[in-house]
Amino acid sequence: MEKTAAIIRRSIFTFLKNYQYFTSTPSLLALPFAVLCLVSQLILPTSPLFRIIHLRLRSLFLAAGFPQSAELFAILNLKLSQTIVNYLFSLPFTISFLLLAKASVIQAVERKKPEQKHALASCIQLLSPLLITQFCNSLLILSANATCFCLIVLYFNFFDMLGALSAPGSSLLLSALGAIIYSIILANAYVICNLALVLSGYEKAGGFISILKTYALIQDRTATALLLALPFNMALAGIEALFEYRIVRSYNRAFSFNATMVFEGFLIAYLYAMTLVLDTIVGCIFFRSCRTTESETDREETYFHGIEIHDSKFLAKGV
Repeated sequence: MEKTAAIIRRSIFTFLKNYQYFTSTPSLLALPFAVLCLVSQLILPTSPLFRIIHLRLRSLFLAAGFPQSAELFAILNLKLSQTIVNYLFSLPFTISFLLLAKASVIQAVERKKPEQKHALASCIQLLSPLLITQFCNSLLILSANATCFCLIVLYFNFFDMLGALSAPGSSLLLSALGAIIYSIILANAYVICNLALVLSGYEKAGGFISILKTYALIQDRTATALLLALPFNMALAGIEALFEYRIVRSYNRAFSFNATMVFEGFLIAYLYAMTLVLDTIVGCIFFRSCRTTESETDREETYFHGIEIHDSKFLAKGV
């Protein structure tokens, strides 16, 4: 199994080797999704849907016995509301442009010599298994969030019964522990979902079976998968912060757009799209590395099994 640094180095080499292709077809396909994700920062705070979901989740947390004084209450309520609204807002572009961009990257890494001609037509053939897997991924993420919600409610109610929440500073500590548990569960779920899309593209088949195969494939490599996902998620968060600093803040001051803001916004969105493409390349390289390691293990097991059979026959003849 390759180390994290080696996989990232190979991914960057693959990106630079086919730089013209990856910066054109996949990046332009992912650009509408990137624009939508960044523009949602302007629309989301004033969206009526966001307010409705935020109030509904607040009522749900209070009904479940979640301590309102806990710092995690406000953070979890806000982040879940933002996640739900962003998912609903970007869903049409996710199942079209983003999946097409991922399909083009998967085919390019698989063939090692990407072709500009007929690239879109060949990507559309992969859209069906990726779409089915994306639907299953959504159900998995929903289940992971529901599981986290139940665990956190039980977690806080248990310590509330013990009277631990009344101690000074304990609420902050318990909130931090709850946030860590929530982050670990969701991080593993997102890693499995991203690699399940890659596996669907390679095997031309999608569904829950891709998720199960991915889970079995990275069962002993979870730490490596999380380390690979961390820098690119941080990069995406940094680009979102850059967009908020350069575009959203300027818009909130002037309440209007000019040509410079629009051009700069598209450059930031293009950078966001290229980061998504590079993240998919890393997923493909990691998937191939797991497959190579699995094949080598199978060959070693077959080899030693053959030696054992040969030795047993030799001993039987000697007897």
